[in-house]
Amino acid sequence: MSTTGADRDFVEYVVKSIVDHPEEVKVERSVDEMGVLLTLKVNPQDMGYVIGRSGQTAHALRTLLRLVGARNNARVNLKIYEPEGSNRGPRRPVAESTDDVENMKI
Repeated sequence: MSTTGADRDFVEYVVKSIVDHPEEVKVERSVDEMGVLLTLKVNPQDMGYVIGRSGQTAHALRTLLRLVGARNNARVNLKIYEPEGSNRGPRRPVAESTDDVENMKI
């Protein structure tokens, strides 16, 4: 990864690893006085995987990007492009059933 595009390469690699349509992942990089802005575009069916439950995946990605940016002395922001009418799609099946989780003793 080059120093100038390390942030873009990082986002592209991580997102392609978690979506169902990796060939449609596009990351655009622009630099201005505010820092680096990465705009992420994915297949509308993959939006749920990128955002995550309650935005947890997107938040984690942004946190890691801050570290990548700090390492390269740059402020990096991530914008996730959500086209109008996109469908976040069905959730992936969970390994455990909810009955098992409810019956667990803490």
